[in-house]
Amino acid sequence: MNLLIDNIGELVTNVAGTGEGGPLGIRRKAALLVEDGQVAWLGPARYAPAADRRIDAGGAAVLPGFVDSHAHLVFAGDRAAEFNARMAGERYTGGGIRTTVAATRAADDNTLRGTVGRLRAEALRQGTTTIEIKSGYGLSVVDEARSLRIAAEFTTETTFLGAHVVPAEYADRPDDYVGLVCGPMLRAALPYAKWIDVFCERGAFDADHARAILTVGQAAGLGVRVHANQLGPGPGVRLGVELGAASVDHCTHLDDADIEALASTVTTWVSEPESSTTVATLLPGAEFSTRSPYPDARRLLDAGVTVALATDCNPGSSYTSSMPFCVALAVREMRMTPAEAVWAATAGGARALRRDDIGVLRPGARADLSILDAPSYLHLAYRPGVPLISQVLHNGVPACQP
Repeated sequence: MNLLIDNIGELVTNVAGTGEGGPLGIRRKAALLVEDGQVAWLGPARYAPAADRRIDAGGAAVLPGFVDSHAHLVFAGDRAAEFNARMAGERYTGGGIRTTVAATRAADDNTLRGTVGRLRAEALRQGTTTIEIKSGYGLSVVDEARSLRIAAEFTTETTFLGAHVVPAEYADRPDDYVGLVCGPMLRAALPYAKWIDVFCERGAFDADHARAILTVGQAAGLGVRVHANQLGPGPGVRLGVELGAASVDHCTHLDDADIEALASTVTTWVSEPESSTTVATLLPGAEFSTRSPYPDARRLLDAGVTVALATDCNPGSSYTSSMPFCVALAVREMRMTPAEAVWAATAGGARALRRDDIGVLRPGARADLSILDAPSYLHLAYRPGVPLISQVLHNGVPACQP
């Protein structure tokens, strides 16, 4: 069985040089054929092949599914009171993570699974077809392993974040906790994890501890990601570049050396997928929720750095699963154009996960896409907060529709 989506007014392919809009590769009056979960054909609607089933896009825009490359969905508890305090003027320090750790440890598997499932479905309804899910609220061997086991039920993009913060029981023995992360905890996480991440930040892990953890994880076969430069200037970005990280995330406080380090990693993605750029993943939901300064995306883009957008969905500092909301924030607050923001939320997220089968619509790519209730991708930023995702296809199968 195959499926034809036709009468597409604006098709965003993210294949540069094949249409309008530069890297967005926009095609007008287009059609797209899906077969066996992949894009089998796309082109002018008047040349569309016959198909078993048909969706009439009604002249609306179609774009690749969003790729949310940074999310923390395995948790229990609620931190609305903490949000309320920040809105009343308290400063965000990251200290609330331990509150969620306590609640997560106390929750049973079904409670955690229910939270992940609810948030995953919520994201899918808003056009997110690929999502990365981190551990990091267990911080014990047993709880980190079960967090990743549950996350793996919902995505293949799972990240071991045992080095989120030092848990209370190790507060006076951080070296011992690093040893636990590098040893028994990593071994327990390996069957379920694809990536390893460290919160390299004041109040969390310094450069030496972060390097030790990431190096051991990398030697065990995990890809590297880094929480970097969120709360202030620090070594995280340059450490990520040094270790060939796929992504350094947050990037709120960058100096010239950080920008130069990221720019130095740029290569040609299509011809050299194994040595792709270290992506700067920006998380504007966190700045919105903490009233912190937004990252300067314009500075990164002008330096040639690859930028991704992600939600950072978590119960404390960014409790949103909405990639359209993050697109609108990036345009309004981070000096990105609508085209740059949409590309960063789709193809940019794919590069942050070192994937070339998602975030793009071309023959052979995975048939993950959204049909908007709007004539153009511009409306994602132009009409913030409006539910513009009309239908979603995931692996070629209608996943969300009216």
